[in-house]
Amino acid sequence: RFVTKKGHCNVRHGNVKDRLRYFADLFTSIVDLKWSYNVAIFVATYTSTWLIFAFLWWLVAFCRGDFEKVNSDEVCVIGIDSFTSAFLFSIETQVTIGYGTRAITDVCPEAIILLLVQSIFGSIVDAFMVGCMFVKISQPNKRAETLMFSDKSVISLRDGKMCLMFRVGDLRNSHIVEAQIRAKLIKSRQTQEGEFMALDQTDLDVGYTTGADRLFLVTPLIICHVIDEKSPFWNMSETDLKEEEFEIVVILEGMVEATGMTCQARSSYVEDEVLWGQRFMPVLMLEKGFYDVNYSNFHDHFEVDTPDASAKDQHLMKQLPLDDAR
Repeated sequence: RFVTKKGHCNVRHGNVKDRLRYFADLFTSIVDLKWSYNVAIFVATYTSTWLIFAFLWWLVAFCRGDFEKVNSDEVCVIGIDSFTSAFLFSIETQVTIGYGTRAITDVCPEAIILLLVQSIFGSIVDAFMVGCMFVKISQPNKRAETLMFSDKSVISLRDGKMCLMFRVGDLRNSHIVEAQIRAKLIKSRQTQEGEFMALDQTDLDVGYTTGADRLFLVTPLIICHVIDEKSPFWNMSETDLKEEEFEIVVILEGMVEATGMTCQARSSYVEDEVLWGQRFMPVLMLEKGFYDVNYSNFHDHFEVDTPDASAKDQHLMKQLPLDDAR
């Protein structure tokens, strides 16, 4: 399976030799990590910077002999008498707490320079790490959890044409703005020249030419792919469907109304999940003053009379009387 029912791509990028490319875009690399790794990096980054600058503050005090001085006016930093106190001063400096028990003096310029360096470096760390956490939290991935796809897709007649159909729905009252649906057929094939193309992708027209692919997703909708001469299912009958190996990947994307960020939900249907001669149960009911959506029937379907011949054969059979008349 190329894409799971939950929308995860079943692809692993192994044997990548030039892994330094990931560090070229370190921000995105960190955001893409799991939450556990993000929290670990967040804690490790701040802890390590505090420890490094604590050692530098301790080193300044040690080299200046502040541990042996009695007069506080002659030391570089008042209140540093051990590495622990230097570590606490490092935290106070970087996060601008300032309890008041430890303070820098003007007797040694190296301490002033170190204070400037830690203040600037701390601001950079804050901007980077807080930015990573903010983007991680505000990612619209969880919004896709409330976008539903039917467990099965069906093939049956609609308006006299063979159609491949599946259902999509949104569980939230806040809508997906400018929602658009796409579908791709994933199937390995061999070209006329003998080249084998693994997982070749073919677009399925789900309303691109008519604008029907742009959805007003307020209630569950049935997405329809008309099986015509341009469709890869044109020559496929019910018997052929059971013998084929393919996967239909469907992609629903749009902007989250609350945040304005782009959201994408994916699902897929393998050949065993495409049912011939079926139609979806209705889920929309008109009540007093409003429309009620019954999501208990969202995945349900029922059998209808459908020819088992391919759409091409059905089209030819319809043309036969005209040819005989001529």
